[in-house]
Amino acid sequence: MAQSSSSRDILAKLISFPTVSSDSNLPLIEWVEACLEGCGIKSQRVPGPCGKKAHLYAQTGPRIDGGVILSGHTDVVPVEGQAWTTDPWRLSERDGKLFGRGACDMKGFDALALYAMARASKLDLKRPLQLAFSFDEEVGC
Repeated sequence: MAQSSSSRDILAKLISFPTVSSDSNLPLIEWVEACLEGCGIKSQRVPGPCGKKAHLYAQTGPRIDGGVILSGHTDVVPVEGQAWTTDPWRLSERDGKLFGRGACDMKGFDALALYAMARASKLDLKRPLQLAFSFDEEVGC
């Protein structure tokens, strides 16, 4: 993720990954890992039992107790049978509102969390800022 990436750019990229709960989230996780690495943030991938999904944890700031964790999930519900008038895997704007699968739950928050991590990585934090992205929230967590 380039330091000049906006939270909207990040959201557009996250929405482009069709991380339907029945499918893999690994392409999204790989992209997030690369973004974090580009900001000098190490992450830890924790594979799921099926091997096609993973959780991701990361931290910036001092390695001490305390801090804040930004926690979100990466899966979305299916789009089949829904009356989408735009491509659900492409961010679009209408009347000042952003649309795309997961824009409100949960990829919108995930984009803001990634943006915050990138910004925080350049600061002299007194407490850590942590990131936790999970999978399968939409099918039982």
